[in-house]
This record gives sequence, structure tokens and C-alpha cells, in this order.
Amino acid sequence: MSDKPIYVTQPYLPPLEEFTPYLQKIWNNKILTNSGLFHQQLEQALCDHLGVEHVALFSNGTLGLITALQALRITGEVITTPYSFVATAHSLLWNSNKPVFIDVEPHTLNIDPNKIEASITPKTTAIMPVHCYGNPCDTEAIQKIADNYNLRVIYDAAHAFGVKDAGGSVLRHGDLSVLSFHATKVFNTFEGGAIICPDAKTKQRIDHLKNFGFVDETTVVAPGINAKMSEINAAFGLLQLKHMPYVMQRRAEIDTQYRTQLQDIPGIYCLPQSGQTVANYSYFPVLVQPSYPVSRNALYQKLREQGIFARRYFYPLISDFSMYRALPSATRANLPVASNAAEKVLCLPIYPALSSTDVDRIIAAIRKG
Repeated sequence: MSDKPIYVTQPYLPPLEEFTPYLQKIWNNKILTNSGLFHQQLEQALCDHLGVEHVALFSNGTLGLITALQALRITGEVITTPYSFVATAHSLLWNSNKPVFIDVEPHTLNIDPNKIEASITPKTTAIMPVHCYGNPCDTEAIQKIADNYNLRVIYDAAHAFGVKDAGGSVLRHGDLSVLSFHATKVFNTFEGGAIICPDAKTKQRIDHLKNFGFVDETTVVAPGINAKMSEINAAFGLLQLKHMPYVMQRRAEIDTQYRTQLQDIPGIYCLPQSGQTVANYSYFPVLVQPSYPVSRNALYQKLREQGIFARRYFYPLISDFSMYRALPSATRANLPVASNAAEKVLCLPIYPALSSTDVDRIIAAIRKG
């Protein structure tokens, strides 16, 4: 059995020779950025692939979140989840918004709609939920509350590339949805991201904001930022899209292998795939319960000792970090489900190059405890 290191994720890299023609075109065109040919092609290709009308590409997902808040002119307090990557809340601080953390649902670890109304104040202007691990939020319940209180909804959809619910792409929900194309994601452009825009006018404003606020050579209409995706990143994205059927198929196979073989191990709870008609298998989280022979942290360490680098994702909670813990909403008493999950969660490796033999090795290590 191989003892090579196994990481929680690895980027999918198509054969290098397939990328060479794209690089040659960039060299010939001598256009490296500023909405070049590949940038334009990727925006349209993503619209077609994802089933959405307007996509604005970004150099990374965090700048997408920051710009989405700016585009909608969000001020004051924003209700969000503590169970996410720090970029979710950091984007709020960058825009001088106050994060208000609420608890999550136990089986999806998504923001709990039943907790939202109690946290709304006269200063609340928006809700920023996260489709955690690619499982869709309860978008209908969230939108109903937003409509009742005249709030904006921006979805952090970093994990949700290609995910669909009964009505189509989950990216159509809310006022804006923001994707990440970081190397660790299901679809990547090395670094990158996008905002899914509901109409051409919104996309135009976002395109201005991601280019310093420029409308034309001499007109600046807003204090925008430099968040443009380069031609090399866009070209790699176009190549990646060609391989997405294989990527999704292999991820689904690994997900099935885990679920089949882990179901009889006491104390290992696999989070269900819920609320979607098309999943993307972006992560494989398990919760290590008290009935398992060792603690989550002990299992994490045992796996590392065997060259299996699982990840406690998300631990700590965002609300536990120094820049957030003083907020009244950050107290653990306010976040019992999220706090419990953060102490139990372990994301197991899942990526297309992971072999079935490697998955067997991971499961054997967990079974041994």
C-alpha cells in the first residue's frame, strides 16, 4: 500500500500540452489583462455552463465579496454565519460593516433561517449566508425574511460551483452570489472568482468597481479596486471547463466510496448531501462523535502521522478569532450548533487524482481509530 502523502484537496491540472496553445495565443495577442479575449470567452462559457445570464470575473473570490457589498451599497450590520472561511466576515470589515453572527442548522451547517429575525435591528441592511460544503441554504426561507424586512442577500457561494436545486442553479438566489476559483475549489483558475449578476446594469456597475471605478479613460465614478482576472487565469479556466464532466464524475465516485464504507464505523457521522438535484462533492466532511474511540483532534493527528492530511474545516469558528470575539453575537452561548460542529468536524481528502486505493487507505486508518 502506498505511503505517499494525501492532502485534503489538490487542484485538477489538465495535461500541460493542452494549455500550451492558450499561452501561445496570449503571447501572440500581447494582451495580458484588462478584459482580453480569453476573459470575455470565459465569462460567456461560465454563463452557459452554470445556467446564469451574467458573470463578472475577479482575480479572487474575496475581492468578489468585497465588491459585491460595495456594489449594493451595504452599510451597517450584516447577518452572517460563524461557520465559514474567514474571507466571509473579513469582506464585511473591509467595507466597514458589522458582522452579526447567528447559529447554523445541525445537518447542513448552513445559516439557520429560524435565527435570523431575532438578530435584525434598525441597523441591519443585509444577510450573507454561505452554501457550506456546496449544500444549498434554505434560500426560500432566507428570501422571505429579506423581503419582509427589506434586506439585501449576498450569497458566499465559494463552494457551490455547478450546484443546482429544483429550480436550476443555486447561484440565481439572492441579490448576488459570489464564487471562488481558488486552486482548492472544484473549478479553479489558479486564483480567481466571480460575481453572478442578475442583470446587465448590475454587471456594468460591478465591472466598473473591479477596475478602479473607471467608466472610460478619463471618468472614474466610484472608489473601485483592482480585481481583474488576468488572461492566463481566464485561459486556464476555459481549459478546466472542458474537463469538468470527468472532475464531477470522479468526485461523485469518491463521495460514494466514503459513504458506503464509513457507514458502519461507530462515531463517524457523514453530513448528508441535501437540498440539491445536482451536487458538486466539493468537500467530504464528517463529524467525529463521542462514541468514536478517540477525539476528533486525536484522529486528526493519527491521520497526519500516516501521511493523511485531513483538515478541521471550519475550526476555529470565525467568531473565535481576535478581531471578532468581542462582538456580542460571537459568544459561544449564542452559537451552540456551530461551536459543537467546529469541535467535531474533519474534512477528508477528495479530489479527482485521489485513487480508490488511497480512499481505502484513509478509511482503514479511520476504522483502526
